[in-house]
Amino acid sequence: MSDAGRKDWSDKLKESAVPDSSKSTQTKVKETFTDTGDKLARGTQPDSQKSTGQEISDKFGRSKDREVHGSSGGSVLDKAKNAIGLGDKH
Repeated sequence: MSDAGRKDWSDKLKESAVPDSSKSTQTKVKETFTDTGDKLARGTQPDSQKSTGQEISDKFGRSKDREVHGSSGGSVLDKAKNAIGLGDKH
């Protein structure tokens, strides 16, 4: 079960089990769209307001993103605040 507006972890698992070469263009576009929406939601909702399963899934996703893309961490909201000068000043 996922939190409202979030992609269920079982859907993510099913999607990753099927190779991209076996997916239609429409399916790939849909997955990209829903993954992006889920990542945005992941970054804007504090972990303290998530179900345990969603919190674990999000922590794993952030870890994977940092490994693949070399990020410094932090939520999307924190990065946006820092970009416009409203972030932490320390």
